Amino acid sequence: MILGVLVISLIRKEFVVKGGSAPLTRFVLGICLMIGAFIFIGCPTTMLLRLARGDLNALVGLFGFAGGVVAGMFALNKGFSLGRAYTTKKSDGFVFPAIGILLLVALVFFPAILNFSEQGFASFHAPIIVSLIGGMLVGGIAFVSRICTVAVIRDSIFFKSFGMLAMFGVLMLVLVGYNLIFGHFSLGMESAPFAHTDGIWNFLGLALVGFVSVLIGGCPFRQLVLAGSGNSDSAITVIGMMVGAVVAHNFSIASSGAGVTDNAPIAFVIATVVAVAIALYNIISNKKERSK
Repeated sequence: MILGVLVISLIRKEFVVKGGSAPLTRFVLGICLMIGAFIFIGCPTTMLLRLARGDLNALVGLFGFAGGVVAGMFALNKGFSLGRAYTTKKSDGFVFPAIGILLLVALVFFPAILNFSEQGFASFHAPIIVSLIGGMLVGGIAFVSRICTVAVIRDSIFFKSFGMLAMFGVLMLVLVGYNLIFGHFSLGMESAPFAHTDGIWNFLGLALVGFVSVLIGGCPFRQLVLAGSGNSDSAITVIGMMVGAVVAHNFSIASSGAGVTDNAPIAFVIATVVAVAIALYNIISNKKERSK
């Protein structure tokens, strides 16, 4: 995906290298976002994929995500802003794609050091060449379309613009049709693979994701796309998300099909307090700056 975004942004002359908009804050918010995602078991994109398979747990998560986006928009309307990004050296924009290329080289030539999962969700992967081609196509399309799960809810509720919603509607119809044809569709909560049925934490987990996504300017999928097109702030956010994934797994925060862990509520409270504190501090400080 990163390579697909890089190639299409260079072809369209839209590879714009910017950064400097509260990078450390974005790093921390990336960690907070992933805490919520791992409590739910998936990002907003995974939520839609699960919903297309008939997983009603994902529907609960969708309501939570929408609530989080609304809360984030409230913060924006009150004056929240992480500040302006500035144009930086063009070489800075190639650092994150270079990391992706190094990981690809390691995957092809040194697979042992990546310690592949032999069971669970991560073990169900396509052949490398299929993943590479498919990922590049998805990355290119995502960059051109500006697709973002936050934008769907934001545009529909606050701006009465339904173009993005229509795009996602068509995508969902295709996914549902695919799952029906190949027998992957199963409507309900109990039979959903890689999901838990705790409605409260499905709701709250993605509510945190939605709130933080608005603060950082886009959902996790959108952040990855922006990072590939030269935005170093989004690259820092993605790295924060990676660290958040490591934290979630190493501190037993990540949920499983058996349900949420004992540490998940504690992590959720900490991540939520941090995210809300960042929002409130920025709102107050920005108001003081404007009043000077």
